[in-house]
Amino acid sequence: MRNLHRPSAYPEATDRGLILPPAELTIDQVPPVSDLDPGAHLDSLEFDDTVDIYLKEMSRVPLLSLEEEVGLAKRIDRGRRARCELAQLNDRRTTRQSRLLEGWIDDGLLAREQIIKANTRLVVSIAKKYLGRGVPFLDLIQEGNLGLMKAVEKFDYKRGFRFSTYATWWIRQTVSRAIAEQGRTIRLPIHMTDRIRNLYRVFHKMEQQLGQPPTIDQLAGEMGLTARKAQWLLQVSWIPLSLESPVGVEDDAELGTLVEDRYSPTPFQIVYENMLRERVNEVLGTLTPREARIIRLRFGLDEDHPYTLDEVGAKFGLTRERIRQIEGKALRRLRHPYRARRLREYL
Repeated sequence: MRNLHRPSAYPEATDRGLILPPAELTIDQVPPVSDLDPGAHLDSLEFDDTVDIYLKEMSRVPLLSLEEEVGLAKRIDRGRRARCELAQLNDRRTTRQSRLLEGWIDDGLLAREQIIKANTRLVVSIAKKYLGRGVPFLDLIQEGNLGLMKAVEKFDYKRGFRFSTYATWWIRQTVSRAIAEQGRTIRLPIHMTDRIRNLYRVFHKMEQQLGQPPTIDQLAGEMGLTARKAQWLLQVSWIPLSLESPVGVEDDAELGTLVEDRYSPTPFQIVYENMLRERVNEVLGTLTPREARIIRLRFGLDEDHPYTLDEVGAKFGLTRERIRQIEGKALRRLRHPYRARRLREYL
């Protein structure tokens, strides 16, 4: 594919603080609060009852203020530290210490659950942008929730960023990787999927600038690739369609009925080959049985491949020279005008 030099994976956030992906995610790119309505822009889409119930449940969870986010993050951090301290004390801890630390751990888990629930609508807002890429919407949400949980574990409130700013990248990463792994019949490597995504990003940007789709040469020049590599990237990005996919106004036909199979013979070719086979059999019928058999073997008329003189000789118990003589005599007889005329129209 393309020789794209942008990194396909961003630096991973560490427990020490927030590391945003370079030049990829900014605060402006985080979905605004007005877009975090789980039902926004989804009215025209059809989902099953499971998704509908999920969206309704999320809509009841209020968004968090910055102060609430910080408070929950502090409780999560305290619970995490309490877990480490409890493990270090082992048998040296008192009953009072154990109860205190276990209480902080439970409170941290409760805070973790609260911040996850409050940001599930962020997951939906991001997941809906990846619809139509081969992965069901509910699966996209589930993958995004995994990214959200990862963001909760990595988030450092001391950096001063909103949690949604940090979580957006983690959600996008897990969703895009799920599409790369699950959304294609032919699985592509993750780095190749990133390159294809960059390709289409540049394609749409140039389309807006030019007022029309860019040519392969223009697209390749913009991305620093050869035209051949750009064309190849576009081709591998195509998603296979099932020949059994329903088509038509009432889905009363299948795609396979409308697609030409270039590798299957046409009805004309089938008739032509059958007539030719019959005519060859008629002409060979004028030879002796041994001559006809040798011609069939030597030219592979009844087999997948032609036989050598030695192979034919082994079948008849004759030398290769004798087989060559019989073959030559049979070919001379086939060149007779009477026989040749019957085959000439097929040549």
